Amino acid sequence: MASIKPYRIKTITEGHRLAGLPKPYHPLVSIIDLKNLKVETGMNAAIFDFYTVTLKRGCDKLHYGQQRFDFDEGVMAFIAPGQVLRGEAGGMAPNLEGWMLFIHPDFLWNTSLARKIKHYEYFDYATHEALFLSDKEETLINGIIDNIKEEYHANIDKFSQDVIIAQLELLFTYSQRFYERQFITRKITSHKLVERLEDVLADYFGNEALLSNGLPSVQYIADALNVSPKYLSSLLKQLTGQTTQQIIHEKLIDKAKEKLSTTELSVSEIAYELGFEHSQSFSKLFKAKTSQSPLEFRQSFN
Repeated sequence: MASIKPYRIKTITEGHRLAGLPKPYHPLVSIIDLKNLKVETGMNAAIFDFYTVTLKRGCDKLHYGQQRFDFDEGVMAFIAPGQVLRGEAGGMAPNLEGWMLFIHPDFLWNTSLARKIKHYEYFDYATHEALFLSDKEETLINGIIDNIKEEYHANIDKFSQDVIIAQLELLFTYSQRFYERQFITRKITSHKLVERLEDVLADYFGNEALLSNGLPSVQYIADALNVSPKYLSSLLKQLTGQTTQQIIHEKLIDKAKEKLSTTELSVSEIAYELGFEHSQSFSKLFKAKTSQSPLEFRQSFN
């Protein structure tokens, strides 16, 4: 069966119209109440050309990684322009509460946030990697949203954009803090993911995959763990201080050290077995990680 092409929503005004809502008070930033949302039944996938931040509660089921949760607390999700948003089977829950914030990139033009927003990695997380909020955190976030809504509902003047931008920066900074808190407080889920990462790498480095495919990519590892690459790296940086790429390289160096110290294979042969086409590339990486060349490391055992 052919996949349905996602519907592209280019403007916030168009988004309001498709949701059965009146025109937005401001064409470049808007907050809608999820209770008022009326999504067309024939449109189960859409691409927004603007940033979307959603906080919802009351939905009875949500996929979070490999797990399924029942929850009452608020859950936030962040979507950057150009990403596909898919509806859930069966439509929206009748008891759904919360809000959806739309921010068009044009609203951020020539502001500090236009540059900073690209560094908030959670905009590239998958939708199942949601941010779970405590009651206190949700109250704080809702307060910021109320400030934004009050500002653009008031008479627009030369200060309005600066005030809203300041509130958005506060919203995103708190969201970053709460995500880092979540990596720590959801220890079982987080540490199980790290354990699974170790298993995936051990399996990959323990068979012929290195020789035939070279080093595993971050995307390969993320797919194997059913998480987005950005989410995986963010979690690993919080728990281990290393990115996914750094951990892959660390595993490679450990394997190289093992071969250099326990076999008589040449550096070129080891480089080949580890998936490198050129031994110079292997030697360069090894020295960058250990401050020794492969030969210097081997000689230290003699």
